[in-house]
Amino acid sequence: MSHQNTLAASFTLSGKGLHTGLPLRLTFHPAPADTGYRIRRIDLEGQPVVEALARNVIDTSRGTVVGKGDVRISTIEHAMSALYAMGVDNCLMDVDGPEFPILDGSARYFVQEIQRVGLVAQDAPRKYFAPTEKFSLSIPELSSRLVITPADDYQLEVEISFESDFLRPQYAALTAMSDYAADIAAARTFVFVRDIEPLLQMGLIKGGDLDNAIVIYEQEVAQERLDKMADTLGVPHHDATQLGYINARPLTWPNEPARHKLLDVIGDFALTGYRIRGHVEVLRPGHTANNSYARDIAIAAEYMNNKR
Repeated sequence: MSHQNTLAASFTLSGKGLHTGLPLRLTFHPAPADTGYRIRRIDLEGQPVVEALARNVIDTSRGTVVGKGDVRISTIEHAMSALYAMGVDNCLMDVDGPEFPILDGSARYFVQEIQRVGLVAQDAPRKYFAPTEKFSLSIPELSSRLVITPADDYQLEVEISFESDFLRPQYAALTAMSDYAADIAAARTFVFVRDIEPLLQMGLIKGGDLDNAIVIYEQEVAQERLDKMADTLGVPHHDATQLGYINARPLTWPNEPARHKLLDVIGDFALTGYRIRGHVEVLRPGHTANNSYARDIAIAAEYMNNKR
């Protein structure tokens, strides 16, 4: 499709925030052509709006956070991924708090609602980033690399690697965006137990539980310490001697973590403001790397489109 699309109707999803634990209500509205993705904080005076663009990303430490002045909205990447993958170019999102609801830690509920309401074609062309030669970027300090080669559509491959006996290097690919709903949308976010304690001390993941994340327990800790973390999060106690995955439901795919990282790449690259035509390969993606790449893609796309 070379034309822009918006939603055929509004829809609302409600749930708690991953980091704040607050009950949140998020409504997606149709928007005029060339609006892009905009987020409105309806709980604040004046209902300020922030454009969901890479240049407005102000934090990537534990998710993608956009902001302007004192206004910030966290954990937007899963919704952005679903909007982009399902072909929505223009959308106004109303949220009544400082982050999007985490739901089950994936994009599947966003996708289901987009499929339910459908799309409306708009009389405006899409803007594309379509490199005619290989486009490469790297971030040595993150051991991350991006390569985009010319292609007729948007294809992605990601490879992840962590220092963990339970999360070995994994690979995921999406050869056609039409497969996103079936093959990527339900992939959940994940966290290592070793990271939970510091996050709690920072006042984050107050809404984390075994229903909205895959928890990877790969380094044994004292039972008392593990129980304290469980009590803080309001989840059942776990035998500290039993290492492995801890979650409410089994893995959907053996490489679910890699698929989720691919989901995140789509969401973070949606903030370029451009549709991508190319074969995208990302080694060791993460929100910090993704945002850096997205900013460079946006600059390259603007330059290329202005030359035409």
